[in-house]
Amino acid sequence: MNDTPITTERLNTASSMQVGIATLSSPRSLNALSLDMVRLLDQQLRQWQADPQIALVVLKGEGERAFCAGGDIRRLYDSIRALPAGARNPEAEYFFSEEYRLDYLLHTYTKPVLIWATGVVMGGGMGLLAGASHRIVTETSRLAMPEIGIGLFPDVGGSWFLNRLPPGMGCFLGMTGAPLNAADALYAGLADYYLGNSQFATLMESLVASEFDIDAAYNHRMLSHIMRELGRQSPELPESPLRQHEDLIRHAGRGDSAVEVISNILALDSTSPWIQQAISTLKTGSPITASLVFEQLRRGRHRSLAECFNMEFIMAVRCCQFGDLAEGVRARLVDKDQQPHWQHQHAGMIDMDTYFLWPAHWGQQPVVIPPEKN
Repeated sequence: MNDTPITTERLNTASSMQVGIATLSSPRSLNALSLDMVRLLDQQLRQWQADPQIALVVLKGEGERAFCAGGDIRRLYDSIRALPAGARNPEAEYFFSEEYRLDYLLHTYTKPVLIWATGVVMGGGMGLLAGASHRIVTETSRLAMPEIGIGLFPDVGGSWFLNRLPPGMGCFLGMTGAPLNAADALYAGLADYYLGNSQFATLMESLVASEFDIDAAYNHRMLSHIMRELGRQSPELPESPLRQHEDLIRHAGRGDSAVEVISNILALDSTSPWIQQAISTLKTGSPITASLVFEQLRRGRHRSLAECFNMEFIMAVRCCQFGDLAEGVRARLVDKDQQPHWQHQHAGMIDMDTYFLWPAHWGQQPVVIPPEKN
């Protein structure tokens, strides 16, 4: 197996412009993002952005099981366990700040970025997907922000992209970690196009045969045209539980407090296995996470993308310092007893402000993403 966590290649097109292809190459971990992967991908994307020969970028995962199943949470757990309780965690700060800069780069990239989001797309994978200009899902795509199960929160820009879903939907998805198929992703606006897994080779052939230009806007339109044409040959979409239960979800996800939204979701009257699983996940998940989901969406509603990432950085660092994250990872991924002992019994017991404040005795707060220019 290739030991390089990111592999790259360049394909010539009919106009002598090139397509840059980057592959997350850690299939045994479902292409979960390590700090090395984040750094390598960030460096490569910046090089391609400055290279006039590169017309567009394709980002995919190695293997058919996953595009990217999230971040290297086990490594994060080890860094927390190696420190005294409540200590500042430099490794966590490095990881989250660099991951968020990579996500922000994708959101603001000056060239088209196509992500082939087949298989599992969770956590950090959702952060990458959210920033791409052309987001492709397939019949095996399974998207989710399942941080409720480990005591983190929907980070990687979740405060931004979950807030842009229909009212109530982002809160529901964040609190329940409900999985989305391709039809759900398209309906929610979390993906743009649907192709069959078998169409990837045809997609690459179409890109190579196209006459791209030096002009990024032209290339963007060209890529959109190619995707629409290929979409006419795609297989039938699956049923969308999200669309089927939208009224229930939007109603349950709206409220004036985390406690109210949680109560709404737990009280949903539906025999749907999808809804029942969502209720079960919330019921057994971290109350800190459920509260953070409500607060991050409330506080992030009118913030810029950069401001959302800077807010999430503080939240993530604080979760590593004194939240439920270490216990959640222990129960789910280390001991695998599936019996996390959360710090609080319910969301009403939690002081949320501490998760959004940088400790004064740590010195000046790092600026992960500089303020955006108007």
